[in-house]
Amino acid sequence: MPETEASAPPAQPLFYRSLRPLDASLHSALRLKEYDFSFAAESPSIPIVVSEFAEASRYFPVVFAVSDATPLAVLGIDRRNVFLENGRWAHGVYVPAYARRYPFGFLRIDDSARFILGIDFECEGLGKTEGEPLFENGMPAAITQRALGFCEAFRNEAETTHAFVRALEGRDLLVERRADVILANGRNLGLDGFKVVDPERFSTLDAPTLAEWHARGWLALVTLHLTSLDRFRELLSRLSATSDETPSQPGGGDFQSQAKEPQSQEKDS
Repeated sequence: MPETEASAPPAQPLFYRSLRPLDASLHSALRLKEYDFSFAAESPSIPIVVSEFAEASRYFPVVFAVSDATPLAVLGIDRRNVFLENGRWAHGVYVPAYARRYPFGFLRIDDSARFILGIDFECEGLGKTEGEPLFENGMPAAITQRALGFCEAFRNEAETTHAFVRALEGRDLLVERRADVILANGRNLGLDGFKVVDPERFSTLDAPTLAEWHARGWLALVTLHLTSLDRFRELLSRLSATSDETPSQPGGGDFQSQAKEPQSQEKDS
């Protein structure tokens, strides 16, 4: 028989390396011990859902991905999460639900609307000797039941978030932007690949749309998003305070407004 090309492994979500379904008959001996947030150390952004906008906007800039307009909390620049130190999340700072649900996650069953609970089998906390059991007497243990409820709530919120994003795109309100950070030592760091709501376009929404969006809570979400963009300066301050290239002058470093248009260039898909 002629050789056939091996199929590529399915793409893994952010943070996950081997997200696969949990099965009581196959994984009855698995346990999960405490672990830190080191898996998010190199993530400059993380997806959030609309129910998190109020809390997330207190600490992070909230933007939208260029690829699919997924809402994102910006955690850093240049592949570095500045809210993590030695695997520990900064004290008192909100931890997005996407990070809190790890290593669990939902997997869609074929092309149906049904989902099954999975876990990252390469999670450092997963093993057979230490931690809480995932199954007891052939049934999901407490930790697995909690994960199932959490992932179900997150999936429902993701659907609500999707409706909000489609409304923004339907009104052509999202525009691409770029953030540039210039440290006092002259090093230039950039963050692109995100979109924001254009305030001028937003201000021209007609009365019926405004009434509908107010009733659905979307006007408040847009306001939280736009207000959160001021957090870019706080992000720079945290970057400066925790960087090996700490500016030599107080406040050294400048943030070029996210309203700067990105340079036109071809990018790999």
